[in-house]
Amino acid sequence: MNKKLFVGNLSYDTSEGALKEMFSEAGAVESAVIITDKMSGRSKGFGFVEMSSDEEAEKAIEMFNGKELEGRALTVNEARPKRETY
Repeated sequence: MNKKLFVGNLSYDTSEGALKEMFSEAGAVESAVIITDKMSGRSKGFGFVEMSSDEEAEKAIEMFNGKELEGRALTVNEARPKRETY
């Protein structure tokens, strides 16, 4: 089963390709998405990486939480479900 990870504190210059390449060191990456502002199209500094298994997701958290990418220490943990807005 796929496991979605939250990746925070990304540089605004980080690309989805770079994120996917980095996380592929921990296993098979199903998707890598950087969240952007709808108006400006600029990165919001966080994204999500979907790993193909729980084991690979745990390995990615261990490998990359606190690791530096493009001068920023990443925050990597299991993504929580999206909150409902009213």
